[in-house]
Amino acid sequence: MPVVNDIAGAVEALERGDLVAFPTETVYGLGADAGNDRAVARVYGAKGRPAFNPLIVHVASADQAFGLGEFPKAARQLALAFWPGPLTIVVNRRVDCPVSLLASAGLSSLALRVPNHPVALDLLKAFGRPMVGPSANPSGRVSPTTAEHVRKHLGNKVAVILDGGRCRVGVESTVVSFLDDHPKLLRHGGLPRADIERLLGAALTIETRASRPHAPGQIDSHYAPRAELRLNADGPRPGEAYLGFGPFHTHGACSLSPAGDLVEAAANLFRLLHDIDATGVAAIAVAPIPHHGLGEAINDRLTRAAAPRPAP
Repeated sequence: MPVVNDIAGAVEALERGDLVAFPTETVYGLGADAGNDRAVARVYGAKGRPAFNPLIVHVASADQAFGLGEFPKAARQLALAFWPGPLTIVVNRRVDCPVSLLASAGLSSLALRVPNHPVALDLLKAFGRPMVGPSANPSGRVSPTTAEHVRKHLGNKVAVILDGGRCRVGVESTVVSFLDDHPKLLRHGGLPRADIERLLGAALTIETRASRPHAPGQIDSHYAPRAELRLNADGPRPGEAYLGFGPFHTHGACSLSPAGDLVEAAANLFRLLHDIDATGVAAIAVAPIPHHGLGEAINDRLTRAAAPRPAP
């Protein structure tokens, strides 16, 4: 599958019910017409994604999102403050919402966001309708942060791959639910929890695991490379690659951020896991990552990547 910059061709593919890979500031998404049941089903099939795991619906503006879901005051406040950006808001869908129920895994809720990437926004504006957009990778595997990652792992299942360069944030969006009286953090992500709590003036309830998820990223085993991961490692054991944090040292090949910068580390996380995994190594040892700011999202992804894999 060729990698292109053809918004018009991508829109034609979406209107046919085909799948389109597109860049966002977080990771590359696998796009389909959110109102087309068959197209949404093709997304689940292409990814091998469990049907109980909802998809995030991408829209071009906060106003468009407000027309699809019931946004309480605090949810609107977050949307207006952080959209476009790496934040997904889960609300109850409106009665007349045109989004396929399959996108919500049959739930009455809806996960919505406005991506902060010019190619994604151009595509959404040109298409004119909501678009589902989970990460463009096989379910449970490392998320793609370049068009080449998509081509390598899903190329024959996608009609168009739009190339917008390397993703700036590098981890998926933070997910906050407003289905109850008190907002809940369902997934750590590219917007630090502290920024959300500062704006809301209250702490979020944290509920990042669920047997019946309302948002992606709540399943224990996720974001996994083929190699086994060993976390909080001071150095590699024989046969392991080493993914460090901070200055390079005698232990190994690469660092998430030689400067110890969590923003840089988040942006590099999936790319470096892809690169190391491509060497064929059986195991990857990962240095301890500070657990604040974007470190919460990095540690969340690493913990799920290191979790026991479900049986094939």
